[in-house]
Amino acid sequence: MKHYNRILQDNRRLLKLYNSGAVFTAFDTETTGIKAEECTIIEIGAVKFSKDGELDRFSTLINPNIPIPPIITQITHITNSMVSKKPRINEVLPQFIDFIGDSILMGHNVQFDLNFLNSECEKNGFSYVRNNALDTLRISRWAYPKAERHKLDYLADALKINKGNSHRAFDDAVTCKELFLRILNDTVQCQKL
Repeated sequence: MKHYNRILQDNRRLLKLYNSGAVFTAFDTETTGIKAEECTIIEIGAVKFSKDGELDRFSTLINPNIPIPPIITQITHITNSMVSKKPRINEVLPQFIDFIGDSILMGHNVQFDLNFLNSECEKNGFSYVRNNALDTLRISRWAYPKAERHKLDYLADALKINKGNSHRAFDDAVTCKELFLRILNDTVQCQKL
């Protein structure tokens, strides 16, 4: 899939954006599989924030109109009965697009979530989401080069960040936000030394 989002990678620029009051939205999706063209989103979770703190939250399960594969239920604990009476993606997308506005999107391996988001936009006749984005996976590799792994769960445990229920969209979005803030704090401290 073509990439429609510019991924911000300059850590100093990210710190300047944050300090200038830029609005960020950490988001995550849970899906029926790994191929955006063939699979669909079953949950979106997001937290919007700036240097002044949390601004808003978004969280919804989505009826994929297909059975959720058992392996996905095993990972996410999202069942077919949980989504059976939930809105479909074509109802959720306008709400989510309105929620994110022109904020800077972030995720851990953000391209995965952006691919799904834009694939769903394409399938449902919406314009692509073109917000700037940042990948906490990439910046964690820069900030913590000696970490054994850079998976979100591992980093949350290593940095003592409360990760809530892993592999649930809203909790993973909050964990991503907290990881980003921790990276900013840790790298600022290093620059002062």
